[in-house]
Amino acid sequence: MEDGSRKRYPKLVAEICTRVSSRNSRFPPVTTPFPSTANATETVPALPVTTRLPQLPFDNRFVRELPGDAEPRNFRRQVRDAAWSAVMPTPVRAPRLVAWAEEVGALVGFSAADASDPEFAAVFGGNALIPGMSPYAACYGGHQFGNWAGQLGDGRAITLGEVVNPHGARWELQLKGAGPTPYSRTADGRAVLRSSIREFLCSEAMHHLGVPTTRALSLVATGDPVMRDMFYDGRPEMEPGAIVCRVAPSFIRFGTFELFASRGDTAMLARLVDFTIARDFPQIEGTPEERRAAFFLDVCERTARLLVHWMRVGFVHGVMNTDNMSILGLTIDYGPYGWLEDFDPDWTPNTTDAGGRRYAFGQQPDIAHWNLVRLAKALAPLLPSVEPLQQGVDRFAELFTAEYARMNAAKFGFSESGTRSDEIVRDGLQLLYDSTADYTRFFRTLGSLPAVRPDTAAVSLFSDGFYDAARRDAQAEALDAWLTRWYEQQAASGRSAEERRAAMDAVNPWFVLRNYLAQEAIDAATAGDSSRIERLLHVLRTPYVEQPDAIDLVQRRPEWARHKAGCSMLSCSS
Repeated sequence: MEDGSRKRYPKLVAEICTRVSSRNSRFPPVTTPFPSTANATETVPALPVTTRLPQLPFDNRFVRELPGDAEPRNFRRQVRDAAWSAVMPTPVRAPRLVAWAEEVGALVGFSAADASDPEFAAVFGGNALIPGMSPYAACYGGHQFGNWAGQLGDGRAITLGEVVNPHGARWELQLKGAGPTPYSRTADGRAVLRSSIREFLCSEAMHHLGVPTTRALSLVATGDPVMRDMFYDGRPEMEPGAIVCRVAPSFIRFGTFELFASRGDTAMLARLVDFTIARDFPQIEGTPEERRAAFFLDVCERTARLLVHWMRVGFVHGVMNTDNMSILGLTIDYGPYGWLEDFDPDWTPNTTDAGGRRYAFGQQPDIAHWNLVRLAKALAPLLPSVEPLQQGVDRFAELFTAEYARMNAAKFGFSESGTRSDEIVRDGLQLLYDSTADYTRFFRTLGSLPAVRPDTAAVSLFSDGFYDAARRDAQAEALDAWLTRWYEQQAASGRSAEERRAAMDAVNPWFVLRNYLAQEAIDAATAGDSSRIERLLHVLRTPYVEQPDAIDLVQRRPEWARHKAGCSMLSCSS
């Protein structure tokens, strides 16, 4: 190994928390009012309507209560004075259901029998509608890689409508890859099978890991090829197309508010914020100013908790642009995401980010903080003072710092954070980095150790959970000494080994959707075999429970997958 590769793990627990909590950005208030425009209602060409599927109770508040685009034609353009544009999915040649999540179907109102009906694939492949659906694409902007990108919008996502189920839960159904919209810019509005499989599986994997996320109802192959330059090397190829139906209470993003603030359209901004609070944060009460301040505080707290969950399970989003940040604190827009293999906080799964590593694992808390500051600046014109916004940003740092420390203590088997345990956590993370330990396997093995420290060397206890034998062996003595300290602290806690293991297994997953596993499923599905998708879908439903028949799915990344396309880093091409 070269000396440069032996750098110190760059973001220790305290360092991450210090950098996040030290931010103190201020936002100059903007109070100039701007007039709003009237809502326009224009019809668009309709799709066939099927009556064979359940007649779901649609309550499409977004299009009912917010101004729509006055231009009924579907062509690429800047859309002003509107929160959405009416647009129909573009039909595909041969929609075929590849997979669906039965639990999500139950939330919305579909049974297994419904999913087996060809009309289900027709609806969720963009060829038909259910009565009550009112398709549209949302208008929003965003900061991409730290730069203001202007209008972005749903370039290939089309919302079919909002279902309110018998329990009163609202679920927005959104097709990703259903064709061009006014926001598609130079793209075709389609998605390929490989990225659709990844989004479908990871949406459900994250939910079952306990991470706030959008869900996925269905994965439909379109029968139409899509051209993509996967490696951005000027050699595009035709790939099979697919459409995912994403499901969430709301798909409103930070960038939704940023766009109208950037245009100085304060009246539309106020309307959007007040609508969002009324529909998605009904528990917030008070005057308009009080509700808006409480709304931002809630978003900051949700975002802090989301980031702690990402760090807990080793998830790296890869593209934390402000248009990919949910106001509900959900994981949204699964692109070139990844899971930590060896513990490297500088790792990013996004090839586009390889140079700057803006969205690397260890940078995620900082970027969330940065994104919240952008949102605060967008909301500033609606409040008489920036103090409530500053309080929200400060609250993010405070909550993240506390919950991050508590989470790491729990991962290492300590019932609470404290001086002694925090030192062991810090040194343990350093050893994970120095020894190239597998992030997921290390913690599950640590939790399964017996009550009394075995005489076996620590390196042997963690067996094959390392990626570099030389670096592993160089840390053998340090790992032995650290494990002795860990055992001493566990003995001082008074918890039994059984209690400790149960607590650790509850926060440290046995299974995560490693990129190489998803790629194997993609390769098989591209060849016509969807059984690997179904197998992964089955295993990821209980990720904290050891499943003897799935031992092959929890091994550390094999060497052949280190540089194979799709198995480690990925491009944004989808």
